[in-house]
Amino acid sequence: MSKYQKLVNNSLIFAVGNLGSKLVIFFLVPLYTYTLTKSQYGLVDIFTYASSFIMPIFTLSVYDAVLRFVMDKYHNRKAVLINSIIIVLIGFVILILFFPLIKILLPFEEYILEFYLVYLFQSFYMIFSQYIRARGYLKLFAFSGILNSIVMLFGSIAFLLWLDWGIFGYLLSIIVSNIIVVFFIVVKGEIIKDIDLRRINKSLMTEMLKYSLPLIPNSVMWWIMGFSDRFIVTYFLGLGANGLYAIANKLPSVINILNSLFFQAWQMSAIEEEHSKEKATFYSKVFNIFALLMLLSTSILIWNLKLIMSLLVSPDFYSSWKYIPFLLLGTVFASFSGFLGTNYIVSKETMGVLKTSLVGAILNIIVSIILVPIIGINGAALGTMVSFGFVWILRIRDTKRFVNIKMNMKNLFLTLLTITVQIIILYANLEYNYFIQLFLVATIILINIEELLNILKSCHQLLNKKRRE
Repeated sequence: MSKYQKLVNNSLIFAVGNLGSKLVIFFLVPLYTYTLTKSQYGLVDIFTYASSFIMPIFTLSVYDAVLRFVMDKYHNRKAVLINSIIIVLIGFVILILFFPLIKILLPFEEYILEFYLVYLFQSFYMIFSQYIRARGYLKLFAFSGILNSIVMLFGSIAFLLWLDWGIFGYLLSIIVSNIIVVFFIVVKGEIIKDIDLRRINKSLMTEMLKYSLPLIPNSVMWWIMGFSDRFIVTYFLGLGANGLYAIANKLPSVINILNSLFFQAWQMSAIEEEHSKEKATFYSKVFNIFALLMLLSTSILIWNLKLIMSLLVSPDFYSSWKYIPFLLLGTVFASFSGFLGTNYIVSKETMGVLKTSLVGAILNIIVSIILVPIIGINGAALGTMVSFGFVWILRIRDTKRFVNIKMNMKNLFLTLLTITVQIIILYANLEYNYFIQLFLVATIILINIEELLNILKSCHQLLNKKRRE
């Protein structure tokens, strides 16, 4: 099997898991907007981001090391597993000791117990899911994501719609789904057999932490980019505005679906091709295809943005469409940054991830603080777009020392320019807006027609090869 075919096959497996799980989460948005007020949704959004912030700090981001070290032939997988579990448990004990401070700092004192439970089971979910993924249990990994979302769906319907438990019901659905999926992975992945206390190894633990520690600030920086927006919007405009901004961030999750289903497969391919002589050609070809699909998807979403929002959310949240276009581009730039960031992961030089993310986080805060008081919620959206775009540019220059990726800059520029025109037309609210947008989508297709035809040709060849096999 060629490296391209393997990447496609793995992407399809992850697609099943990600499309299933992400779409379930995406279609939970109407339920949340009809059962929670803007202020309640703003609060649970802050809860979610606070959990995301604390997790890499107290787990020491060791789950990032699990994938890389289990895939590395020089390390024993059982030793990697038990050492990562020990680190997570120690981190949880330390987090408990911080209880008085957490109770003071976080604005949801009555949900502290739920906060600890979400943290604990999500930590184990991250460790175990990365472990089975590295071992090649890709179908199990994909299905676990679907299972997690399905349980959350039924839990949300039961706790929010039938029992009307509000914020508590929302949090309980997350806790229950994580408990069930962790148990499922442990049983199906036969993880119990691989937990061996005799394999606790101080030197391996040190090596894993040397790899993962620089990723803690990186994870925090990405969190700051998201949470600082929420904090700044809430500070200047109130929790209701943050509720609108939180909903606006849901539609870019469609782009994240494309990114995540590809990125999980791409990480594995990039690690496997680390020493290949054709690495630069492979990376370049894959990036240009990936960039085209991400931008074309963004263009199609902008074309249908108002229609989608009118169907997806309640009338109280419809105005959030105004903040989505720049968030979509921010998500695209973040995915490009992530693609290039894989070079740091493969080479185990994770300090590069930290440096570039730190610059992006600082820029995001500065832009948001300046623009939110002036133009409102869209100031935060613009801050997100500008910061992720800048990180992408930084990584283009910095990662050339690992591999020289040749991007189709002409097509990238023309496509981004056309999307910018789409955004302007969308805000102008012209009479024939829908048909003008359709014309601009067609323009993007024409700009990239050669690349699109090559993609279709490659897909056709892969399908024929599959049939012959």
